[in-house]
Amino acid sequence: MARASAAQKARRLNHARQLLVRSSSVPEAVEQMVRDCDVSPRQAYRYLQHARHLKTPVSVGPAKIPFTVKLPEDLVRRVRAYARATGISLGDLVSRALAALLVRRRRR
Repeated sequence: MARASAAQKARRLNHARQLLVRSSSVPEAVEQMVRDCDVSPRQAYRYLQHARHLKTPVSVGPAKIPFTVKLPEDLVRRVRAYARATGISLGDLVSRALAALLVRRRRR
């Protein structure tokens, strides 16, 4: 079985949070999550445990798709080093850089 996407996880956490608010028992909430989200009881319980600590719903971002490009080796090394040093994932780093470039180009 494939891993859940970030958006799918966010939707499941929000659903688990709603179930905890409405449901009087965790076992009932687990059963409902299993039916609604097609997850195992163990996964449902984990989502509910995580959702217990949420103060507000999790934002569901836009879906991400793979985008493969070939870059010079030196540039890739520098980007990876920057990502490690800042704690930003490669995907987020490249997304931010491309978005900034497109905004700058639009202004011209």
